[in-house]
Amino acid sequence: MRLLAAFAMLLAIAGTPTSASAHAALISVEPASGSILASAPKAVELRFNEAVTPGAIQLIDGAGRARDDARVTTSGEAITVAMPADLPKGTAVVSYRVISQDGHPVAGSVIFSIGAPTATQPRANADGRLSAVIWLSRIGLYLGLFVGVGGVFFGRWIAWSMAGMDVPRAALLLGLPSAAVSLGVLGLDLLGLPLAAIVTAAPWTIAFATSAGLASIVAIAAMLLALMALSRVWYARALAVVAFIGVGLSLAMTGHAATASPEVLTRPAVFVHGLAVAFWIGALTPLAALLTKPTPAVLPLLNRFSRIAVPVVAALALTGLVLAIIQLEKPAALVETTYGLILSVKLVLVLFLLALAALNRYRLTPALVKDRGVATVLKRSILLECATALGIFAVVAGWRFTPPPRTMVAETPLAIHIHTDKAMFQVLVSPGKAGVDDFVLQLMTGEATPLQAKEASLTLSLPERGIEPMERDAELGPDGYWHVRKVELPFAGRWHVRIDALVTDFEKITLEDDLEVAPP
Repeated sequence: MRLLAAFAMLLAIAGTPTSASAHAALISVEPASGSILASAPKAVELRFNEAVTPGAIQLIDGAGRARDDARVTTSGEAITVAMPADLPKGTAVVSYRVISQDGHPVAGSVIFSIGAPTATQPRANADGRLSAVIWLSRIGLYLGLFVGVGGVFFGRWIAWSMAGMDVPRAALLLGLPSAAVSLGVLGLDLLGLPLAAIVTAAPWTIAFATSAGLASIVAIAAMLLALMALSRVWYARALAVVAFIGVGLSLAMTGHAATASPEVLTRPAVFVHGLAVAFWIGALTPLAALLTKPTPAVLPLLNRFSRIAVPVVAALALTGLVLAIIQLEKPAALVETTYGLILSVKLVLVLFLLALAALNRYRLTPALVKDRGVATVLKRSILLECATALGIFAVVAGWRFTPPPRTMVAETPLAIHIHTDKAMFQVLVSPGKAGVDDFVLQLMTGEATPLQAKEASLTLSLPERGIEPMERDAELGPDGYWHVRKVELPFAGRWHVRIDALVTDFEKITLEDDLEVAPP
């Protein structure tokens, strides 16, 4: 009863919602990125969709120098970077790396020019090995939690035997340092530091301050308890179940899926999903070891495991579906986003894993009653399940580098309003960045009624970059607006916009204004 009470308490903790929006996204910048200013701004304000913690904020001035005299302050969802008084003319870059409330870094750059633009660029990450270490350490962590802890739980509670524990023990010994390294490289990523800085205190300090810090402690504790459960102490079964619960708890404490809204649903879903994975995957290597030299006790064990696995796999599929719907928001995200593509590959591998499990459950296990030679085939099938599970871990570890579609803030079209006593023109530019853009022109009279025009054209120029006026004819769409599609804007900056509307054969209305186009 005490174990059940502890289980309920831990599940309640995992399911307790917080005020986090789960993954930060930049929603506004002042001054706007790509702006050309007459004088240096006093400050650059970055506003996010949730409260964030500054990781690394760097200013590179128009002379290409990295400045360390820019003061950074935070207030709720906003980060303000005070500019030094002696900021020279040219293009300045404010590179930011902030920590969202799910413990992941959000990075980007804001570019603005004082006077004429220059070729200043954000500095690239000098150590490309960091991403590889992050990926490998996560795979090692998954092996420790799912293969290691799950294997020990299988031995203590399903097989009632510690036979075949060599692989789970090795997975635990790999998972423990992987959990520690995973936390250290998270700190490096949050601060934008190279791999060599892992021996310093700064990355560890900031990583422990995130939700991933406590989650890592729980994961390490779970793996240590599982190692202790391998011994012959009388309370080994209790250690195994507490370690098993720790797997789900550590996963439900941090990450994209666990911190998605509504957390009262997503955290328990991640908790149950993690336990289901540990139960299923943890059983594979011990079963394969037992089938090497099958005994009469193996068949009852296989039947017992199969009966329990059916509802476990059902829970795995249901929670996975719920989390996928929340993360993707729309089916098209499966192929339109990197996160969705990773999920698509995972689903293919999971379907293959389910097919192998069904083969083992409904064909090979019953055949073992009549023919003990089937044990070799069953073992090979289980080993193939192990290899597929490893592939899933490798694929899922890639989610660390891409935000889920639900966190992607939709780009608001760039808009300008040109107004005279005679006419009003509304111009929408999507996405409003250097590259290929679509223009939508709404033509109205001075009284804000639709302006009937026979023809309309759009003329764009960027004098500061030597781009002379280029004219494009607009087409009247069924929505009543004039459209100019796939306009190539090669540079960011203040583009001059001229719209000509031919009202009659003898009357043409021309309105002009400037448009700030952001960098790509």
